Amino acid sequence: MRGQVTIVPILAAHAESFRECIDAVARERRYIAMTEAPPLESVTAYVLGNVQSDVAQFVALDGERVVGWADVAPSIAQAVSHCGKLGMGVLAGYRGQGIGATLLDACIEKARAKGITRIELDVRADNERALRLYARAGFTREALKRNAMRFDGVYFDTVQMSLILAECERPAAGDDPGRIRGRGG
Repeated sequence: MRGQVTIVPILAAHAESFRECIDAVARERRYIAMTEAPPLESVTAYVLGNVQSDVAQFVALDGERVVGWADVAPSIAQAVSHCGKLGMGVLAGYRGQGIGATLLDACIEKARAKGITRIELDVRADNERALRLYARAGFTREALKRNAMRFDGVYFDTVQMSLILAECERPAAGDDPGRIRGRGG
């Protein structure tokens, strides 16, 4: 029986359940680039590093069980240190309830507070639900990557998307999202 789902910053105590959630989504071979979760030791090290660095990483909890996650991993190279890469997933039985949107909003705000001004993601081109979620959050399509993922010998295209925050001008409503903006020429 499901309880009320809460969205919280990830803690070390969530690592095992987080790994189980990643594994369940990965084994669907549709929503994330993995086909199974990494070993628990790797996931625990990842979570501990994110907690220590105060990375934008949130989990959706049903009681103590992680049923979804979102994180924005910051880039480490100096010229792209303003960028972060979004990763997220929600267990099948919890989709369509606004959990993904709430996780995404929490991550965007935390990433903004941490100085991230560009959030990037890749999503399978046939994942219409995710494409709509990202578009509603303000992400725009930048490129189509042909044959970017392969599951069981079948290739899938992905869409690269980005969200420009704070220091960069965002397109106004009605603007062409494909139009190039910015300084320089």
